[in-house]
Amino acid sequence: MNSQTFRRAAVAVTGAVLLPLALSACSDSGSTTGAADVDTAPTSAQAAPAPAGGPFGPGCAAVPKSGAGSFDGMAKDPVATAASHNPDLSTLVAAVKQAGLVDTLNNAQNITVFAPTNAAFAKIPKADLAKVLADKAKLTDILTYHVVGQRLTPQQLESGKFETLEKGVLTTSGSGENYTVDGSSKVVCGDVPTANATVYIVDTVLMPK
Repeated sequence: MNSQTFRRAAVAVTGAVLLPLALSACSDSGSTTGAADVDTAPTSAQAAPAPAGGPFGPGCAAVPKSGAGSFDGMAKDPVATAASHNPDLSTLVAAVKQAGLVDTLNNAQNITVFAPTNAAFAKIPKADLAKVLADKAKLTDILTYHVVGQRLTPQQLESGKFETLEKGVLTTSGSGENYTVDGSSKVVCGDVPTANATVYIVDTVLMPK
């Protein structure tokens, strides 16, 4: 075998050895996109400490993109303060103030709040809503029924029963990004972190049994 033939054979053998190794390395590490995802994961985790990975649902589109009412802004404030910066929760905030629950909610630790939107309150006839707002004891019962004394993940909502601060029990069901509370109130924007709570924004006001 002359030297030129030997060199060609050596190149062929080297290529045959290196190709499977290269394919194996690609298989083990995934695509370059996967590597980039791993690099950015800590940033996502810091922005949304909730274990499921952060807010989801069609109603999240209504949340401001920046400022105190954005997801990043809400994550820095206790829950009642955070809600006050979200324009779609203004009726809820007014009710919380009326019931004198701002400090109660802001000072609580690791809670979950099911927060009805303005549209959820609009489903209640105006006369009935006015009566509830005027009855502090009843209003307090309704609002504290929306609060659970632990941070709930979406996985826990798949089939759950949870005692509320009102001492009643609410039920949840669903999967993926579709969850229902008490059989009728749908989560429209879920897993929203605040400084002391996880918030699930719902489309119907929950009523104690």
